[in-house]
Amino acid sequence: MTTTTAPTATTTTTDSTATYYTTVPSPVGELLLTGDGTGALSSLSVPGQKGGRTVQDGWVHAPEAFAEAERQLAAYFRGELEEFHLEFRTEGTAFREQVWAALDAVPYGATTTYGEIARTIGASRAAVRAVGGAIGANPLLIVRPCHRVIGADGTLTGYAGGLERKERLLGLEGVL
Repeated sequence: MTTTTAPTATTTTTDSTATYYTTVPSPVGELLLTGDGTGALSSLSVPGQKGGRTVQDGWVHAPEAFAEAERQLAAYFRGELEEFHLEFRTEGTAFREQVWAALDAVPYGATTTYGEIARTIGASRAAVRAVGGAIGANPLLIVRPCHRVIGADGTLTGYAGGLERKERLLGLEGVL
């Protein structure tokens, strides 16, 4: 998990049970950012994402809570940022959290495979499908770079945000 200084605190009181959100334009479509109002991200989704979040009744629109995430995303899309330094809070099984931590270690401009992720976390070759499932359940597209995971034969496979977006992100990073 990448954790650094939280974004600038808001002057409003937050309800820890509420979901706070904002939307941010990007070259891969409007991004939906959610969190608990403290500045920590809990999800980043794109339109039409498999398993992605959508705004629900009762959610609180709070762009100010995501100002730092928005700033860093804009810098990433301009090609000026290679590593995100954001606080985030995600919930997953111990196995998923282990896979997601391995994703966090894949550097900008590089790719890895599902098998390499399995090896990195000490999982058996038989666990590659489970690794793929954990990667597909990544709640933080772009920030947690699941787009950098490719097939063993070098093909672009599986991306909850769609292969066209995956190709675009890898192109931005100079991989393609």
